[in-house]
Amino acid sequence: MRIRLLLGLALLATGLLAGAFGYGAANLVPTFNAVPLDMRLTFHAELMKMNGITMQAAMAVSTLSSLTLATLTHGRARLIAATAALLTLASFLITRLGNVPINGRIKQWALTTPPADHAEILQRWELFNNLRTFTALTAFALLITLALTRPPTGPKQP
Repeated sequence: MRIRLLLGLALLATGLLAGAFGYGAANLVPTFNAVPLDMRLTFHAELMKMNGITMQAAMAVSTLSSLTLATLTHGRARLIAATAALLTLASFLITRLGNVPINGRIKQWALTTPPADHAEILQRWELFNNLRTFTALTAFALLITLALTRPPTGPKQP
């Protein structure tokens, strides 16, 4: 029962993470690219204020629940859960090391003027966004696969 609840938590958190990143990639980024630059920068800067806590929480719960699931299961279930944990950790690292520094620059640009190479920097932000979306969606797909195959069980009892 404990394993099933943990799998449910991992699915919920990773699904929210993948959904948020997927929505951003499918809807927000094209909208960012369709509006005037000053509007994009202002909206982007405000959006990042709101996303900070919720997205970090989703990434943490996704990673920790998948990692805990991996430690409590064995065999194929362990491998799938561990891979999902690594992928959600990758989403966090991509965000923290790729997107967040650029978000800081975007906040400055919203108050001043973007540099001449702003288009290249925004394209790099989109690349990082696509990578973290891919890792989160893949982790979610793995956990769905785990849930749809035989239910994972804990360690074998002697």
